Amino acid sequence: MDGLIGIIAPCSISLGWLLGLTEHLFFWRYGLDRALEFVGNHPFLFGILAVLAVLFFTIENKRSGRKISPNTLGMMVNSQNAQLIDIRAKKKFETGYIQGSRNIPFTDLKDRLEEIRAIEQPVIIICDMGVQAGAAIQMIGKAEVYRLEGGVGGWQGAGMPLVGVKNAKSKNKGKTKPSLSK
Repeated sequence: MDGLIGIIAPCSISLGWLLGLTEHLFFWRYGLDRALEFVGNHPFLFGILAVLAVLFFTIENKRSGRKISPNTLGMMVNSQNAQLIDIRAKKKFETGYIQGSRNIPFTDLKDRLEEIRAIEQPVIIICDMGVQAGAAIQMIGKAEVYRLEGGVGGWQGAGMPLVGVKNAKSKNKGKTKPSLSK
């Protein structure tokens, strides 16, 4: 018996992992079967759940504003004179911004809501990834306010340029990198 323990001990990690995986797959399969059985036995409850899920996502999407793509942003600026408001912090804005945008940091937004609501053209809110812009749109509460899908990251991902981009090379101009060799 002691010899058997000596053989199994080095393999205990891999055996434990394999047993855990098998147990997980077994319960997942039968759990899935039970879930499908529940749906089959209670279609009305499942239908209500589906409707509530769709309503939840629809309402949340409306609350956080309509998203526009980087290409649509350009068309709206050209055809409707849309106003671009970048809500990133001033330091981030200074590292690069979309041409024509003005910086109103999210922290200052409450103080400037009336100014933004008074804009007659469509307003496009820009942030880092498009998430914080949704909260800004809720605060503004105006009909023609949009958020840039993906924010500045989405803009750059679409191959669009930023204005005022500071080069890392220009910051280090004249400075030499330390050498590790002696």
